[in-house]
Amino acid sequence: MDFNVRIFRILLENFIKSDYTLLPFEQFLGNHRHNTIFLRHDIDRLPENAVLLAEHEKELGIRGTYFFRQRFFGNHSEIISRVYSLGHEIGYHYEDLASAVRMLKAKNKREGSSGLYNFKEKDRFEKDLAALAIESFAENLENLRRVAPVKTICMHGSPMSKWDSRLLWKYYDYHDFGITGEPYFDIDFEKVLYLTDTGRRWDGEQVSVRDKTMVAGCSAQGENPYKDWKIKPINFRNDLSIPLSVNPCPSSSKYKFHSTSDIIKAAEEGRLPDKIMITFHPQRWTDKRLPWLKEFIWQNVKNMGKYLIVKLAH
Repeated sequence: MDFNVRIFRILLENFIKSDYTLLPFEQFLGNHRHNTIFLRHDIDRLPENAVLLAEHEKELGIRGTYFFRQRFFGNHSEIISRVYSLGHEIGYHYEDLASAVRMLKAKNKREGSSGLYNFKEKDRFEKDLAALAIESFAENLENLRRVAPVKTICMHGSPMSKWDSRLLWKYYDYHDFGITGEPYFDIDFEKVLYLTDTGRRWDGEQVSVRDKTMVAGCSAQGENPYKDWKIKPINFRNDLSIPLSVNPCPSSSKYKFHSTSDIIKAAEEGRLPDKIMITFHPQRWTDKRLPWLKEFIWQNVKNMGKYLIVKLAH
């Protein structure tokens, strides 16, 4: 059985044996040492699972970053405090722009508008949406900071929404909020391999709506699509023409893994690159048979829906 806590721990132990240093995001940023891994956890559901993984990492003497969604700030603040007390970094898993769509529609309805928008007014709509979302972002960030220090953020994909919350940074700058980094903007994915358990597999690109690297060579256009944004992904931080790439995703084309055992074997054989970002969704990782089976079935159902979303988007 894959995606249980036993194999999670074996994976981390093999990283350590292979002389990798596992780091939280803020320490990973600007780190020039060889063999470093940014240990990332996205808390989408079942926050109690985060504590279990955090405790295992504490026993192994390693630290990572745990990105929590706003829905867990209230009733689960003790879980966030516990993870922080174990020495891990706490980050904000923001989805404010995707959530702001509902708020903007409700606002227009109160003002007598239908809440529908003409695509000719797309720029105005985006600005109105971003203005609502940045208020939500600031409030949620402040609420999370009442529980633990927060210096880093990471987008939550919100696959059922048409809107990508990263669009906030077209109009605003997260540095203004005391944030030092956002993985999709501040990691050079031409130099850092991205491994993620999205889709409950390690080769889930076809069922990933937004959890994808942002690399200049992946651009569908021959120019910088982020040239007018306040914050640009690190590979797009110039206004020069961006050449098309032969490979659809340069940072990971050499490394394809399906199971956790595949990654463990690659680590044992020294086939992994110098720098890695690895993402875990703690709700997937359990030794309890019934929750394991429930997650297995539910994720396969979600994968079918997400696969259709990705196909329709193209």
